Amino acid sequence: MKKALLFLLSFICIQVHSQQELPQDYFENPLNVPIVLAGTFGELRSNHFHSGLDIKTQQREGLEVNAAAEGYISRINIQHYGYGKALYIQHPNGYTTVYGHLQKLSPKLKDYLRKQQYAKESYEIELFPEPGELKVEKGELIAYSGNTGGSGGPHLHFEIRDGSQRPMNAQLFGLDVADSKPPIIQGIFAYPIGEDAHVNNSQNRQKLKLIPQNDGTFAVPEVEACGEIGFGITTVDQQDGAYNQNGVFKIESILNGEEVFEIKFEKFSFAETRHLNQLIDYEYYMSNRSRIQRLYKTPSNPLSIYGNMQNEGLLNIKDSLDYQYTIRVTDLKGNEKLIRIPIKGQISDKIVKREKLETEYLASSDNGLSAKGGKMDVYIPGGSLYNDTYLDINFSDDVVTVHRDEIPLHKNFTIGFDVSDLSEEDKAKTFIARVSDNGRLNYSTTYKKGNRFTTGTRTFGNYRLAQDTNAPSVRPVNFYDGQWISGNETLKVKISDDLSGIQDFRATVNGKFILMEYEYKNNTLTHYFSDDVVTETENDLKIIVNDNVGNTTTYTAKFFRK
Repeated sequence: MKKALLFLLSFICIQVHSQQELPQDYFENPLNVPIVLAGTFGELRSNHFHSGLDIKTQQREGLEVNAAAEGYISRINIQHYGYGKALYIQHPNGYTTVYGHLQKLSPKLKDYLRKQQYAKESYEIELFPEPGELKVEKGELIAYSGNTGGSGGPHLHFEIRDGSQRPMNAQLFGLDVADSKPPIIQGIFAYPIGEDAHVNNSQNRQKLKLIPQNDGTFAVPEVEACGEIGFGITTVDQQDGAYNQNGVFKIESILNGEEVFEIKFEKFSFAETRHLNQLIDYEYYMSNRSRIQRLYKTPSNPLSIYGNMQNEGLLNIKDSLDYQYTIRVTDLKGNEKLIRIPIKGQISDKIVKREKLETEYLASSDNGLSAKGGKMDVYIPGGSLYNDTYLDINFSDDVVTVHRDEIPLHKNFTIGFDVSDLSEEDKAKTFIARVSDNGRLNYSTTYKKGNRFTTGTRTFGNYRLAQDTNAPSVRPVNFYDGQWISGNETLKVKISDDLSGIQDFRATVNGKFILMEYEYKNNTLTHYFSDDVVTETENDLKIIVNDNVGNTTTYTAKFFRK
């Protein structure tokens, strides 16, 4: 007992010491405007936690982005999706800062990037400059804010990572964000967990009524329960100057004055981020588009964001006993909301039983599952599911249905089709598609080997073979064939594909490669004449666009420049 107490005290001291050691004046605001957040660290996103701060750029692009501290550019990553144009700075104190969704880089960095892109003849590129090759000073201009990649609007994605490249909450480093608003509580839920557990005469998830109190807290009508139960909460936070519903910093729960659960968004690793789907009620989210955070830890959940816990946050409610359960939600400025839930232990003899799905297909979380029907098959490897689960799997006509998208998957499972009945010509244009609820066909990356086509996916649903025989479309935006465009700063075209989607493209002028930036959100390719590769008066443009099954469009035009 004494050793355990000493260990606990040592651990607490280490944690407090580590918290105090985070540099508070080392990093500065990377923008020249006050920090107003469109997204917070640890915010719950689709299949991942948000790894940084989304800083608003006043609904526009082109704001100066400055180095948050001295260091050197350690990585430049340019991609169509994800962070779009992104810079990484390695700092002498061991931390890394990340700047994403950039519009363009500073002149010095842009010249370095362009040389590498033209050498590799590729817009998408990942570079790792030598240490010290591209030094930057604190406050030095490194880029301009934008809306590239997976951004849903103009903003700067900013991260601070530790020496192991784990993202950390940048607000813990002293970056000031005005916040006088307490978190917003949207819903409280109770979950009977144990085999015989029940809440308010039911073994199913129960939404509880929230009653606002005069002191700003919430009360919940007395809950009658028995057995092992847990709670869940839907909650968001807002900072000053914005209406965005962002993530909260900390959630705690207390039972009869003793803390039984804590979750805190200080740091996590990218390797664990998909386990967010074990933190939330995934089935509820897919049905209601609202994320309930469980205030208890599921058995296979390895997330490191949990703090103090007793019995994994679960409550053992006994008959004839009374309990007071309190939930505290806090933001980084100390604003908080309290929810008080009285619980009466009471065995009920009129219980609504939980529905139990039992099918012929029981997928083990450890060993997975194989199933076959006609010329279609499914293989779910061990480790794909978080729990042993009965699945609805049906093979009918040319469609395979693998359950419904209400169960999260951690790893890909495989769907296979025998295509021996197809001609070679048809095989070339055929792909595996996921069928959405409205019947739309969505390309799923298809691997072709002889008479067998397969796809790997982490989404349950309906899959079938589909054919795409239409080539992509290409049309000019700011010029026409034979036009003089001496005054243009750019050359723009729209590219699109109606089914399998764009795979790649290549553009040349007078037979020489030109760089074109692809913005998938508006299907636009853009060439900047400032690259100085178009130097002739008369120019022959050629753009080749391929879709995912090999349909090709070649667009040609002539333009003139002085």
